[in-house]
Amino acid sequence: MASVRDSPVDAHDAHELLAEYFRSRTEGFAELDVEYTTTFPAPAAFVPPAGVFLVLDDDEGRPAGCGGIRHIADGPSGTRYEVKHLYLRPQTRGRGWGRLLIDTLESRARELGARELVLDTHHSLEAAAALYARTGFVAIDRYNDNPNASRWYGKVLTPASERMPGQTG
Repeated sequence: MASVRDSPVDAHDAHELLAEYFRSRTEGFAELDVEYTTTFPAPAAFVPPAGVFLVLDDDEGRPAGCGGIRHIADGPSGTRYEVKHLYLRPQTRGRGWGRLLIDTLESRARELGARELVLDTHHSLEAAAALYARTGFVAIDRYNDNPNASRWYGKVLTPASERMPGQTG
């Protein structure tokens, strides 16, 4: 069974996953005749309470994916965290591990006091958009100047203490 663990964003396995992610985006954007800007994240942005970075290990304990959240300027709902660098190795997709990552990131954001979770993505990433829709994200107005993004999504988070049993979001 896959498992998710905290990791420094600059740990060897996390850095390797991020390098693969950036390489795949660079190649994907080149097919669209668009330039992709690679920016490795600052480690301090993913250390609680500023943020969290996770590595997903596959059934055999090998790193297979990653993702993080980082605190950004508050939004209309209050404390806001942003999902960054959600990535699964291609051969591991379709197993529900993207959902596991996003659900874990949402839970961690809630623990850090987030009232809203936002993210940006590119319109060519259709599977990612489908995952975000399935997990309750909705299209929102642009909130940043990321040159790689063409879509922005958000989700208002209800604190765990205010949720009904079985309620998500």
